[in-house]
Amino acid sequence: MLRIITQRAEALTELRRICDRTHDDQVVHKEATVREVLQAVKRQGDRAVLHYTEEYDQIVLKPEELRVSGSELEAAYQQVPKELLDAIQLACRQVEDFHRQRVPQSWVRFGEDEVVLGKRYTPVDRAGLYIPGGRAAYPSTVLMNAIPAKVAKVPRIVITTPPGFNKAVNPAVLVAAQEAGVHEIYRVGGAQAIAALAFGTEMIPKVDVITGPGNIYVTLAKKLVYGTVGIDSLAGPSEVLIIADGEANPVHVATDMLAQAEHDPMAAAILLTTDSGLAMKVVTEVKQRLINHPRKVLTEKAIAHYGLVVLVDSLEVAAELSNEFAPEHLELEVADPWSLLEKIRHAGAIFLGNSTPEAVGDYLAGPNHTLPTSGSARYASALSVETFMKHSSLIQYSTKALRGVAEAIEILATAEGLPSHADSVRLRMQGIVEVED
Repeated sequence: MLRIITQRAEALTELRRICDRTHDDQVVHKEATVREVLQAVKRQGDRAVLHYTEEYDQIVLKPEELRVSGSELEAAYQQVPKELLDAIQLACRQVEDFHRQRVPQSWVRFGEDEVVLGKRYTPVDRAGLYIPGGRAAYPSTVLMNAIPAKVAKVPRIVITTPPGFNKAVNPAVLVAAQEAGVHEIYRVGGAQAIAALAFGTEMIPKVDVITGPGNIYVTLAKKLVYGTVGIDSLAGPSEVLIIADGEANPVHVATDMLAQAEHDPMAAAILLTTDSGLAMKVVTEVKQRLINHPRKVLTEKAIAHYGLVVLVDSLEVAAELSNEFAPEHLELEVADPWSLLEKIRHAGAIFLGNSTPEAVGDYLAGPNHTLPTSGSARYASALSVETFMKHSSLIQYSTKALRGVAEAIEILATAEGLPSHADSVRLRMQGIVEVED
């Protein structure tokens, strides 16, 4: 069950253990398997995709069944309750409104001597979005990945997602994809889906960027194809860290911890609090709520292995420990969250105040829920419009401007032993002098 730790040194040790929970001894073996899948798909295309779908998912598909048909997409709307469709559409509007504020703008600056410098942003041609299946359906993940691509004006947005029972794709996922502007959907999951997106097959197009979370095989596949394509991040199991004072509601804290733990047996749920009474109440509440939890087995496993309560002397100490962990989700359930925010340096998404559960961010607040995990919030950020765009530098020099820097360029080029670099400037200067004479 949940442990309560009071010593800072022990807390740091436990936080580091939890942060490193995906670095197990089996990764090397799994990576070898993934490499085999990638090479097979690269060589054999759809044949290998279908082989591995049968082997790993026990689903037999024909090549023409890989792409979800128009009739299936139409039928999905009939299979989704109106209240769910309304919720998807609301989330779609909220997420799109947020991401439209994040579109980077091209710019040009005109300097002295007719020097023009700038930056030009353009979208990638094709984006591949991986939407996990298995334990649950994730229409929210469709929205969080597809909408930034749509806002970035990516011309071709493609989804791959594992097929379920009777080869079907969850109708809520299909509806969310259509509402978010996805162009094509393919029923394939696992490392073979990442390989198909990275290399292209007869049916599935090669893309430029792959985004979306998945299991360890999907994550390793993304890691191995990076360079052939761009990726968003290497997402690990979900995690929440909650900083709470004595004013926090123990029931709310406990349910927020369970909301992360129910994702995956390796999900992490951590509480840092200044109040010993709250700590005890949260432990009791979590234990009680696990008794009849619909996802008890995996949730209980996550809490047992990666659940933690740390009693700290002050909120400042809590902030320091949080920065060491760099959580995917950080909840500040304290009286003055904005004051504590000044002490937070590393977190994927920060939820401020007692009325802001992490679930708000999961579904429809607007900011993306595809976030850096396992400590990568120290250097990485949420998936965004920029994930689907790249920028080109713009440079234009006039003759006068080139003359003003020619000597410095020649000196630097000569110092680096690159004579043609120097010549490319010197010869232009000679030509200018000859024309002027």
